[in-house]
Parts: sequence; C-alpha cells; structure tokens
Amino acid sequence: MSASRRSGTTDELGPDEPGESGGSDLLAALLDGMDAALCAFDADGVVTHWNREAERILGWTAAEAVGRRGFAGWAVRSADAEEVQARLLSAMRAPGRQVHEFALVTKGGGRVLVRTQSAAVRGPDGEPAGVYCAFSEVHAQIDLERSIALSEALFQDASWGVVLVDADLRPAVVNAHAARALGVGRTSVLGRPLGELLAQGVEELEAALTHVLAEGAPPAPAEMWVTVRAPAGEKRRCWRSAFLRLSSPLAEEPVPLGVGWLFEDVTEAKQGEQEAALLRFRTNQLHRAARAAAECEDPAEAATVHLDFALAGFADHALVDRVADRPRAQDADGTGPVRLVRLAATPAGAPGPSLFTGAAGLPLRYPQGHPALKCVERGGTVRADAGPVSEQRAREWAEQRQWPGDAVHALCAVLRSRGRTLGVVTFLRGSGRSRFERSDTAYAEDVAVRIAAALDLAETLRDRPEERAP
Repeated sequence: MSASRRSGTTDELGPDEPGESGGSDLLAALLDGMDAALCAFDADGVVTHWNREAERILGWTAAEAVGRRGFAGWAVRSADAEEVQARLLSAMRAPGRQVHEFALVTKGGGRVLVRTQSAAVRGPDGEPAGVYCAFSEVHAQIDLERSIALSEALFQDASWGVVLVDADLRPAVVNAHAARALGVGRTSVLGRPLGELLAQGVEELEAALTHVLAEGAPPAPAEMWVTVRAPAGEKRRCWRSAFLRLSSPLAEEPVPLGVGWLFEDVTEAKQGEQEAALLRFRTNQLHRAARAAAECEDPAEAATVHLDFALAGFADHALVDRVADRPRAQDADGTGPVRLVRLAATPAGAPGPSLFTGAAGLPLRYPQGHPALKCVERGGTVRADAGPVSEQRAREWAEQRQWPGDAVHALCAVLRSRGRTLGVVTFLRGSGRSRFERSDTAYAEDVAVRIAAALDLAETLRDRPEERAP
C-alpha cells in the first residue's frame, strides 16, 4: 500500500485528477525511500501519511495507520495519548520545528522510545493545514549525534593529526594539530599535492594511502620518517600513522571516498630509542675491542684492533697519524711546526683490517690549517665537512687533505697519554652518511684514549726492550 492514503478524502497534494496521479506516486515513492520514519496529520489530527520506515519501527502498516485519529488506542498508551497528541499538534501554532521524545507502542505490544521533529504544514492560504512528524529510535539518533560529535572533536580538539585524503590523494579536511605539524594553515593545505608539503617521505606515504584505498586499513599503525617543508626550514619528523578507508554508506557496494589518516609525532621517542640502541652497540664494541686487544702481544697491533672495532657502523675510513718527534711535541710553549707520520690506515679499496704504513717515517705533507694539524695543536677534537658542493668539488676537497676521494665528513680526535700528545686519529665518512655529531665526538674520543694508551705502551717497550716479556 502506498505511504499516502488512498481514500476519498483529499490530502495536501490535492485530488488525483487526470495527469496528476504521477505526482502522488512520486510523493509516495519519496516517502517510502526515506531513512527516517515519517507520518503526517491533518488539522483534525487524522493520520494522512505513513512511510515504510515508520512501519519498520512500529510494525503498523500504512493501511492500518492512515485514517486513524491520533495515536490513541494503538500507537501510544491511553494514559499518554492526550499529552502526545497535544505535543504533536502544537507544532501547527509554533514557528520552526519542535523536538520531543516519548514512547510509542509497537504492533506487537512493545514500547519504543523515539525522538520526533514536527513542523506545521501550510495550506495554499498560508494557514496551518496539518503537521508532519519525522521520528527515529532514540538510540539510533544518539549514535548519529555521537558520530557527529566525534567527528567535530577530532577536527577541533584532537591531540594528534587528522587528515581526510580524497581519492586523488589530496587533503580534503585537516584538523588544527595536523596543520601545525605540516607547517601550514588549515585552509591553505586543502587540495594541494602531498609533494608540496613534504620534501622527503611523500612516496612512502602515497603508497600507503593507495594501498588503503585498494585493500583497506592495515592491521597496525606504521611509523614513517618524513621531511616537512616549513617556512623556517625543512624538519625531519617521525609520524606514527594509522589509516582508515572511507566508504560511502549510501552506495550499494562500497565506494571509496578517500582515506582517514591519523598520525602522532613520535620523533623524540624514536630518536631516544635510536640513541639508546646506538649507545648500547658502541659500548659493546668498546668492550669487545678491549677483550680482543688484551690478547695482542704487540701493543701497536692492539691499537689497530681498537680502530677496526670502532669503524663498524661509525665511519668508512680511519687513519692514525703519530707525532714525528716526541721532544717537539713536549715543548711547553708549542713553538715549531707539527709534523705527523702515518702509522696505520684502513684499506682504500675493499674493506678489511687496518694496515701499518709509514715504515720509512716520512712526514705527511699536510697543508697548513689541515684538520689533523689543528687537532694536535689545540689538543682537542676537530670536525670538518666538504659542505653542499658537487661530487667533483668534494673529491678535490678530500684529495687536497690527502684523504680517500669519497670522504666528505671528517672527525679528528687527539691521541694523548700520560699528559703527552702522541698523534691524531681521523675518522672519515662518505656522502652516504650524515655528518659527525656531538655523540660521535664522544665516542671517537673514547676510542682515541684506548689507541693512545696502546701506542704509548708500544713506544715504551720499543725504548726499553728489556721490559718485553720473554
């Protein structure tokens, strides 16, 4: 049966005249297709319309509902009928919509708490001709309101970033936290390609978004390192990200509308974890080097053992230069040029253990201002970098300092033992590694102390052969 009554009385659409039946059919189809339950009353309180959703909630069909006066005796309890009727019909005299909650009775005798929105229906003369009432179960309405409230809270007060990305992988909605993390305003980020916002990591992020659109949400959050283009400069951040595929609830088959991307900045925590792991590794390396060096009969060999263990994960090349003559190194006033002789170096080609060099004792032709010379003169650590130059210029920079051609970062640590400067150890990194930081300096100085002690012992045994073990 149609949602509108099919009796001889006339509803708000007017009588079914020739050529106008299609209008009533269209109205009935629209009412029956609504997601909300809807009923309508004329000025006397008689039910004129009743759609399928109302039938689903209460069980009363349109044939059973249309034509009844009010809800008394069938859709509400008799004790509540007068109050419910008065509330519904009061909408004819009130402006706008009226919202009420009350209990209706189902055909099976159960009770359903509903929330109604009612408003007046005006006739051609502008006078109230009836009331329409849309209602839904309260728990369904509350679920909808909670969903809306959750969405509003996520995009206003959430302490993590929330971004809705459309099917073209462009931000469609961005909350305040995400806008701050991206270093742009909430409106200026909309519709822009992610590549304009991120200098690095955009390929990984777009691959994740594409996967979610095609396959659905991953089972666990993913940690992604990105570099954000900010007005103050590029910033490298680690974002723990979760993804949700958004599908239209109105389509018969799931149609992806985009991806919900939620992320939290965990850069400081990840950096702390990395630093702790690096510290544990380096501590273990120092421990292993000490145990291996203790088994060396020749203290000079023990020095190269410390050097080889220090290289793992730290540098690509290492050089050990000793002061050419000790008396000049012991001058209190530090007058006279410093001369250094190569003692040991890692192989320039394939990786391997450090090799002893410079048996002839010829001084190195380091130019004035060389980092190794500065290190010896100052008695402290010196760092040097080729800087942002071309590969050819970087190679020239390294060769001028008599270092391997692929070196672009250098760290020189002084070798001191018993209050004397014995030389310098130089660690070198290629372009594939980052520059040396403060934590690297501390580690290099720890290694230098061990190498200096071994070299000092080697010189002592060389000068006093009688102290060698038989």
